[in-house]
Amino acid sequence: MPRQKAISSSPAPTNTATAPSGSGLVPIQRQTLTGLTLDALRERILRGQFPEGEPLRQDAIADELGVSRIPVREALRQLEAEGLVNFSPHRGAVVSTLSLEEIVELFELRANIESDLLRRTIPYMSVENDKRAREILDAYEIALEAREVAAWGVLNWQFHSTLYAPSKRAFTMTMVKKLHQHSDRYLRMQLALTHGETRAKDEHRAIAAAVAARDAKLATRLMREHILGAGKSLVAFLDGHRRDQLQRGSAHSLAPSDLAAG
Repeated sequence: MPRQKAISSSPAPTNTATAPSGSGLVPIQRQTLTGLTLDALRERILRGQFPEGEPLRQDAIADELGVSRIPVREALRQLEAEGLVNFSPHRGAVVSTLSLEEIVELFELRANIESDLLRRTIPYMSVENDKRAREILDAYEIALEAREVAAWGVLNWQFHSTLYAPSKRAFTMTMVKKLHQHSDRYLRMQLALTHGETRAKDEHRAIAAAVAARDAKLATRLMREHILGAGKSLVAFLDGHRRDQLQRGSAHSLAPSDLAAG
């Protein structure tokens, strides 16, 4: 594989000025390289290219991305803070695995927080917000029909965040974005493997219509049911899938991108 392939879309600036001696500042070039490495690894995890339980070998990753081990190590530590990577004394860095109980908790948290955010945001929604939400759903539905798995999580977050943004609750939005990061790879799996595209499309449209009508009670109820329903469907699938994997003696879960094409 050509070097720098995974991070070449956002090259580091040519300005490589270093910090004054003793300033305690990190050189700009190193910050940028670490950030690019972080983005590349995060996206591979979210796409399922590194499935849950997969060991992440620093030497192999550094060689593939064309960087030293330093930005890889720092990126893995950041992914650990985000909950996407765990460090094991014997295996090193591995892609984290959420238990079924943790997935239930994750979707319950999302349902509670996001329905509250939606209730708060409706009085501040504008016609322009409604239009933007519909445009995102148009793009989302095209991606669903084309089986463009990598785009699903991004567009799903854009739709939800567009609805919540007028609430002007930045701290809560930060929390919700992190919850979406945790659920993104599982959401893609749920859609790809349980064939939930039609349900997701219909539920999103119903939520958008209720918001456009400024019906806060209906919109928040639909949002809550939408999130809890997705979580319930996902847990049911994962329970059976993980049992099958144990019976087969396999240590890896299937990547959503592998199954979406089938």
